[in-house]
Amino acid sequence: MNPAEDGAKRVVHGPLVKVLTHRLDRRGMSLEPYASRCVRRGEVHELVTTDHTDTSAGARVDRVGFLGFVELACAGVLDRGDTVLAGGLPIGTVLGFDACHFPNHYNILIRAPRPVTGLELSLAPETEIRFECASPRAPGAAADGLSALLG
Repeated sequence: MNPAEDGAKRVVHGPLVKVLTHRLDRRGMSLEPYASRCVRRGEVHELVTTDHTDTSAGARVDRVGFLGFVELACAGVLDRGDTVLAGGLPIGTVLGFDACHFPNHYNILIRAPRPVTGLELSLAPETEIRFECASPRAPGAAADGLSALLG
C-alpha cells in the first residue's frame, strides 16, 4: 500500500475452504515484484504465514506455515501491509505474493511473528478470512476536504 496514492477500499473476505496443517523451513517461495494484486469473487487462494521480512522482488521465502485455502466472496484489491484476520482475530499482514501455482492460485504470504499453521490456530472450514486496509481513511474525509477547499 502506498498512502500517498491509495484511497479507501473495500474489505476482501471469504470463508476458509480447506485447513492446512504443515510447515516447512526450506520452501523456496519467491516474492512477486507486485505490492498489490486484484482478486475476483470466487477465486481460491492459499494462505501462508512467514516470519520473513524482505519484500524485494524475487526474495526467497523459506520458513512458512500453511493456514489453508480461502474462497473470496467479493472482488477487490489485496495490498502489501493489509491486515489479515481469521474469525475476527488478527493473524498478520500481507507480505506479498508467490505465483508458483498461478493461474490455479496465488500463495498469499502473511507476515507473522512466527510461521503458524491452520491447525495451530484452530481454524476450521467456513472460518471467515478478512483482508482489511492497513490504514483506511476516515469515511467522509474526502468530502469534508473538498468542502473546505470550495468554501
